[in-house]
Amino acid sequence: MEKLKQRWGVDNNWSLAAIFIVFAMNGSFAAWVAKPITGLLGLSPETMSPWLYYPLRILLIFPIYQTTLPLLGWLFGQFNFFWDFEKKFLSRLGLGFLFKKHN
Repeated sequence: MEKLKQRWGVDNNWSLAAIFIVFAMNGSFAAWVAKPITGLLGLSPETMSPWLYYPLRILLIFPIYQTTLPLLGWLFGQFNFFWDFEKKFLSRLGLGFLFKKHN
């Protein structure tokens, strides 16, 4: 655990536990939020091929997950960790331009 705390720049066990809790909760939360949205869009495995439905659902869950991660992190007092995590993750996906400062 000490290596993980050092890697993530976390100085106490509560912060590490809060980070684990946020990661654990956010996946389920994003899937839960996506369910009514897929319903509003008329997407369901009954009305379309599961081969199309599930990739579309994952594509919908992805931005919800990325948006709610720092918000849920904020509730647990870990906003800075998750904001930095988001910037790093999205930059690796080629979306770093979203965080560039414009002069």
